[in-house]
Amino acid sequence: MDSLLNTGRPPVFCPGCAHDRITRALDKAFQDMGLSGNQIVIVTDIGCSGLFDTFFHTHALHGLHGRALTYATGIKLARPELKVIVTMGDGGLGIGGAHLLAACRRNLDITLLILNNFNFGMTGGQFSATTPPQARVGSGFLNMLENPMNVCQVAAAAGAAYVARCSAFHKDLSREIEKAVRFEGFSLMDIWGVCPGRYTKKNRMTPQTIDESLAALPPAEGPVIQNRRKEYGSHYRELAAQQKPAAPLAKIEAIFDPPASGRQEVLILGSAGMRIITAGEILCIAGLSAGLRATQKNDYNITVLRGPSISEVILSSQAIGYTGIDRPSVILALSQEGVDQRRHRFDRLENNTLIVKAADVELPACRARTHPVDFKQLGIKPPDRALAALSLMAQLNQAIHRQMLQFAVTFRFRGKALSDALEHVQSIGI
Repeated sequence: MDSLLNTGRPPVFCPGCAHDRITRALDKAFQDMGLSGNQIVIVTDIGCSGLFDTFFHTHALHGLHGRALTYATGIKLARPELKVIVTMGDGGLGIGGAHLLAACRRNLDITLLILNNFNFGMTGGQFSATTPPQARVGSGFLNMLENPMNVCQVAAAAGAAYVARCSAFHKDLSREIEKAVRFEGFSLMDIWGVCPGRYTKKNRMTPQTIDESLAALPPAEGPVIQNRRKEYGSHYRELAAQQKPAAPLAKIEAIFDPPASGRQEVLILGSAGMRIITAGEILCIAGLSAGLRATQKNDYNITVLRGPSISEVILSSQAIGYTGIDRPSVILALSQEGVDQRRHRFDRLENNTLIVKAADVELPACRARTHPVDFKQLGIKPPDRALAALSLMAQLNQAIHRQMLQFAVTFRFRGKALSDALEHVQSIGI
């Protein structure tokens, strides 16, 4: 196979930079594997290692610093037949550390080449996640405060199935890269090199000193036996094929005429546990049954079981370009918490807005029409208020009518839940 290097933009690094050797070793590995450019994707981020995607005639993606593995993951899942190669510096390694851990755990068939020259070479020689504490770098004493990351040790602990470490000056570097690329699963190579533009101006580092440092470390030479397992993509497809087919999407045909044309905005104000979100969903289904477009936005506390719960629903005979509610047609004021959360909305209301108000709720002063309901006297518990209020809306022909609500409830619920819902729909009268 011919070289895949881009003759129109040949590799240009500082004289003596190890990245140049890695570039050419990667190209030789591609040639020895018989790969063409359309079989490869090179994914990079920021830094000198981020230039690799421009130096090869392959597919490429260049993204944000530290995020290359996230892009590579999406590419490999979408196009599993491609060889996905990520080049990342020790700077990107530190910035995207969480993504590295996820890739190790996931074991998707991606090859990560870490071009480790122990500093942020492109931006001034600041310390990185792998800088030795005794090194002199462009960020003062900060590297003295942290232990450098042992990339291979971290990767193996996180579940990486293939971990290798070597020098950029290894005589068989292309062969080592080829072994990593051929491995079926996530493979990581920590390739140590020199940065003459920044690092070696203040620190002695040569191919010989790199070999001496590597010899003092436990070997990392490829497959991690205890982490060997199925490759994520093929395993995913295997398990997915065993799943029951998803049910076809339910279709809601327009079988009714709506009680009004134009845009109807409904604000449902309640509390956690009052099934406010479900009521908003039922309202949307009811609108769809009359050929209306529908949107729903919800607001509730992260505590879930406490605090206000609010649903904003828009039903419209026209396309809904803006989903905010400015002039609600109907407000269902079902709890004080919900009303207090949207208190600022009431001072702008006009008398064409209908408020269905629970008897135990106090409203801010406003010009809207109010229809009070004593849910407690009617024997309606707080979790059933929202559905009962929708029933009242339907009886008043506000946004929906009875047939639309009946359809929505029957569509949404099954079994005992359906019979209970129908009972609540009939439990309130004007």
